[in-house]
Amino acid sequence: MKMTSGLLALSVALTSTSAFAEELSVVGSWSGLPLHKQFEKPFWDEKMPAASDGGITANLTTHDQMGINGGDVFRMLGQGVFDVGMTVADYAVSDAPALEGLDVPLIATDADSALAMVEAARPLIDDIFMDVFNAKVLGVAPYPPQVVFCNAEIAALEDLKGKKIRASGRMTGKLLEALGAEAVSISFGEVTGALQKGVVDCAVTGAGSGYSAGWWEVSTHLMPIPLGGWDPVVTAMNLDRWNSLSAADQALIQEAVEAELKAPAWEMAQNALETDIACLTGNGDCPGEKRGMTLVEASEADFDTARELLVSEVLPDWASRSGGDWGQRWNDTVGEVTGVQIPLN
Repeated sequence: MKMTSGLLALSVALTSTSAFAEELSVVGSWSGLPLHKQFEKPFWDEKMPAASDGGITANLTTHDQMGINGGDVFRMLGQGVFDVGMTVADYAVSDAPALEGLDVPLIATDADSALAMVEAARPLIDDIFMDVFNAKVLGVAPYPPQVVFCNAEIAALEDLKGKKIRASGRMTGKLLEALGAEAVSISFGEVTGALQKGVVDCAVTGAGSGYSAGWWEVSTHLMPIPLGGWDPVVTAMNLDRWNSLSAADQALIQEAVEAELKAPAWEMAQNALETDIACLTGNGDCPGEKRGMTLVEASEADFDTARELLVSEVLPDWASRSGGDWGQRWNDTVGEVTGVQIPLN
């Protein structure tokens, strides 16, 4: 009888302990790029378990390892296919056009101003993810500025006119069209072949991403103007899964994402562009192998031209497509921080 009672007590203790343990199924962004390798993977494999004393662990993969499109991540997250999803916000704009307002080209030229823009947009992002994707936003981390790789001779922004260019997001595509280029929608993984075969003349992505993916092998000229914004990556949790957690676990996860994933990624982004340009062009200090792309510096006139088109054509088009009061909400939040106002009728 004593042995039976002891086994029962042990069983209850084990059951009680497991009730407080949480294993999250997590889908990260591109497996081969620095954001995942340097920040997402160490966070979910090591830092989150350490912060929770082993109480919160993760079964981590990425959307490309799963063989699903980036645009499916938040849709599947909302359906409860996995617990946490991380991918580029621009991949989800077909489901939520208002989400384009998170990543506006040319406004932020450094990480501090990009972070300020994202923080101002957080109330908008939170509402979109709750209403459209049944998800709770945990944090937003950046890729470096999205710049222009060309497998063609260019010397200024006006040389993009008439060229077929892979855009990193819908708003970037609209800006390229306003500049006279032809915006082409191609997934990141298909760009190398498209540049090599002449399907596109140029493509927009982060300088570090292009370096890691070998775009320097199939392109000759680099223009480091942030025509694609910063391609923010949103980390979000299925709302039902979030609500199933204790208040203590919710606070622990939120604080850990903020301190151990989001903050280090933004800190790294501040100096990433300069290093990435050095590695791609061979000019300056590079911790890896230097390449030999031709650097094409955008002039002040280039910036002025692109920004005028952004404010007069691209942003009003976005506000119209988003509908409702999204344009005004953007003006009242992101616009106040950046000093950019969308002309609204």
